[in-house]
Amino acid sequence: MIKGFTRFLQSPGEHLKSLFGAQEAAAGPPMPRVLTRDEHPVSRRQFSEASLKVLYRLHNAGYEAYLVGGCLRDSLLGIAPKDFDVATDATPEQVKQLFRNSRIIGRRFRIVHVRFGREVIEVTTFRGKPRDDHGEHVASQSDDGLLLRDNVWGNIEEDALRRDFTVNALYYSIADFSLHDFAGGVDDIESRTLRLIGDPETRYREDPVRMLRAIRFAAKLDFDIAPDTEAPIAEMAPLLLQIPPARLFDEILKLFLSGEGLTTFRLLRDYGLFAMLFPEADECMAELPWAEPLIEQALESTDRRIREDRPVTPAFLLAAFMWGPVQLRQCDLEADGMPPVPALQTAAQQVISRELQHVSLPKRFSMPMRDIWDLQQRLPLRRGKRAFQTRDHPRFRAAYDFLLLREAAGELEPGLGDWWTAFQEADEHEQRRLLGKVGADPAGTAAPRKRRRRRRKPRPQQPPQSDE
Repeated sequence: MIKGFTRFLQSPGEHLKSLFGAQEAAAGPPMPRVLTRDEHPVSRRQFSEASLKVLYRLHNAGYEAYLVGGCLRDSLLGIAPKDFDVATDATPEQVKQLFRNSRIIGRRFRIVHVRFGREVIEVTTFRGKPRDDHGEHVASQSDDGLLLRDNVWGNIEEDALRRDFTVNALYYSIADFSLHDFAGGVDDIESRTLRLIGDPETRYREDPVRMLRAIRFAAKLDFDIAPDTEAPIAEMAPLLLQIPPARLFDEILKLFLSGEGLTTFRLLRDYGLFAMLFPEADECMAELPWAEPLIEQALESTDRRIREDRPVTPAFLLAAFMWGPVQLRQCDLEADGMPPVPALQTAAQQVISRELQHVSLPKRFSMPMRDIWDLQQRLPLRRGKRAFQTRDHPRFRAAYDFLLLREAAGELEPGLGDWWTAFQEADEHEQRRLLGKVGADPAGTAAPRKRRRRRRKPRPQQPPQSDE
């Protein structure tokens, strides 16, 4: 069985054809089907211990319990699943009674988070179709079709059709280890196609974030978006302006920290979605030739660090996204007579204030981002003790990496980055030599400040001495 599963992971498409038949694979979306344990390669060995605990406790309490969505999709694609979601016919209150380590969250969609250490298992109740007799506290929509609340409970068939994409409408039963395919998701996995369930325009109006999810899955899984699914995206992109900024920030983390940030960025630009998230950054790319290369190189660097399992921070990417707008505003402020340092600080505040209208920026990320920007003015100042003080700053390494990106993108002439590279690697003697060269090297060196003349205090006048 293990050997067969390994062969499936190496070539899932061919094995799916053999499992379900070539004629069925080409026949379009099938009727709901249930695949027995012998007819699919998904195994409990791929699931986390925490997810199995949740499944078995629900099952032993008499409820239906299924793993659902992305973990099954990834398993069929040969990708190790990471996030495990559970669907059940138990209500949120019933789930909470079974798990002391749980809490109910959300108003728009009420779900239960069951926590096991650092792992969180998300448990959702089967959702049904809203009816006219449901009150607004249960189900409601805006005039534009946006779902404001959706807490109508139903059965597994109704729940499957309420999900977004066919590849996510797969259910694994802990009762008999069968795989339930309600919308032709297995066929779409085999053809590597991302397809919305239902009418795309209606589904995007219900939840515009589905457009971002389509881009994220297409980039992450290397899937093609089905023509009817992608057709309305560019026209309906402004619907994202209805989404709360805090929710969009969570989506941005998923979009750009998945290891395929560069591909995601290019797709977002192609479909007009990036402008809905970072409008000022999108505008400045038409004016500053280095702005787009800077963002792309920052994303490429982040993708590489994720592949190498090295730490990344959203603050660095956000600094790259919004550096162009900060520079444009700073230039305008300096042209009006404001000195460089307060001009940068004022420009940063203005850019962040506008961005907060679209995407929330928690202070744990916006403060380091501003430190990276501020240090760009300190890095050229290398005389005396300043170089050591800058090097010892907690954000120096991020600011130094940012400086290298600015040079590579063509915003700055090369030279300053090489100096800081050499300075970090040098011993004490070499550091003194590098500092001695700063005076003769005009690259990035600020003009010396004029010293104020000290006024001498007038000496108290001595009383005239008498001749007597």
